[in-house]
Amino acid sequence: MKEIEDIIRAFAQQRDQLFALATLVRARGSSYRRPGARMLVAPDGRMVGALSGGCLEEEVALRAREVIATGAPVLLRFDTRLRYGCNGTIDIFVEKLRPELVALLAAAQRARQPCLVATVFQGDTSLGSRILASPDDASPGAFLQTIRPPWQLLLIGEGPDSAPLRALATTLGWKVIEAEDAPSLPNEFDKWTAAVVKTHNYGRDYAALEKLLPLGLPYLALLGPRRRRDQLLYTLLEAGVIVRSELFSPAGLDLGAESPEEIALAIVAEIQATFSAAAGESLRDRKIPIHFASEFAAALT
Repeated sequence: MKEIEDIIRAFAQQRDQLFALATLVRARGSSYRRPGARMLVAPDGRMVGALSGGCLEEEVALRAREVIATGAPVLLRFDTRLRYGCNGTIDIFVEKLRPELVALLAAAQRARQPCLVATVFQGDTSLGSRILASPDDASPGAFLQTIRPPWQLLLIGEGPDSAPLRALATTLGWKVIEAEDAPSLPNEFDKWTAAVVKTHNYGRDYAALEKLLPLGLPYLALLGPRRRRDQLLYTLLEAGVIVRSELFSPAGLDLGAESPEEIALAIVAEIQATFSAAAGESLRDRKIPIHFASEFAAALT
């Protein structure tokens, strides 16, 4: 969802400009991006976001500038089997961006609340994107997408892996919150929060886990060996701490990581896989379509 944040930011920086919003509304067969990918286009052709691997954007931007000038939306179809590297067809709906849509999206992101966006791209009803209170309010011919708030990464404790963890998370558009120990932890947690406990101190790790384990976080990591993890968990359970969060320890996917940067990559990859309901395996070995897991995860949000 990083592109949503990027679109909101770009719009806020030039509110006096007119923009077009391009949305991938339908895909058949193989495609680089799936329905829900969005791209902002300025009158000068500047683009924010992406709809493909870079092969369609210039042509879409050209048509988007016409939409800005005329105000009339357009539905574009690309047969990627003939012209590009994928084996399928995609439909992209281009509309003049409504400032109220961006305002409502920005408010939902700030409040860390999901919102349902309906993009009506066919039919006799009013075409365009708008936010709905319920799927029951959707018009025929609408593409529905739940836009969640950005994932946030809570880092407890300082260390050589803090900087690369922070950098990777920021690159991915995640919100990063850092705390030294349990007393300085924030109180706002939600189902889009991942936490990494890495104080390298038994007492501070215990205090952080004591607070985080009962919260039901989808991802809670503890750095350190299995024996230390088992000792901490045994003591916490003896003290009556309820375990509701998913604990990942040792933390990270098996990437052969050794340096702080490699360890950070392994942890961020594990968080991505967990939140996307993906196996974290090599795509070469998959027997099902690449996007199957991500579409299944989206259906659960």
